[in-house]
Amino acid sequence: MKTTNTILIVDLEATCWENDRIPPGQKVDIIEIGICELNVTTKAISKKQSIYVIPERSKINKFCTDLTGITPQLIKEKGIHFEEACEKIRDEYDSTSLTWAGFGNFDKEQIMEQCDYLGIENPFSENYLNVMNQFKNYHGLHKMMGLKRALKFFNMDFEGNHHSGADDAYNAARILRKILE
Repeated sequence: MKTTNTILIVDLEATCWENDRIPPGQKVDIIEIGICELNVTTKAISKKQSIYVIPERSKINKFCTDLTGITPQLIKEKGIHFEEACEKIRDEYDSTSLTWAGFGNFDKEQIMEQCDYLGIENPFSENYLNVMNQFKNYHGLHKMMGLKRALKFFNMDFEGNHHSGADDAYNAARILRKILE
C-alpha cells in the first residue's frame, strides 16, 4: 500500500424507520455516500460530494425523507446502483490505497455489510479511522458524543445540513483536522 497524505472522510445516509423498526422483508440500505478528502499536510478539505444510491433491499419512507432530505424522486433522478457508486469512489478517489474515516463505526460496518450481501469488493482500504474515538481520546472523555456536540466542543458550528452525507462527512473532516493540528 502506498503512503499518502490524504484521508477520505465518509458519511452514509441509509434507509431508516421510526424507532428503528425495520419492516419485514426490508434491510437497511445505503442511499447516500457523502465523501471528501482531508489533506493532512495542508489541512485542506476538498472533493466533497454526495453520491446518491438506489436502495435495492428497502424503500425510502416519509420518516427517512424527513430526517435526511432524500426523497424517492431525488434517488430516481440522481441515484446509481451501489456497485456503480463503489466503482466511482475507486476511480475518483483512489480509495483502495487511502486511509478512510467516519464518525463512529456505522459507516464502516454498513459498507462492509452491503458489499458482502451484494458480493461486491469493498471500495475502501483496510485502514479505517474512527473519528469519534479519536475525538474521545483527544479530549480524554469516557462517553461518546454526536457530531454536532463534538463540533461545539471545539467552538465550531455545524456547516450545512445535519444528516446530509456530504455535509456530515465535511464536518467530521473538520473535527479530524482540528485533532491533527
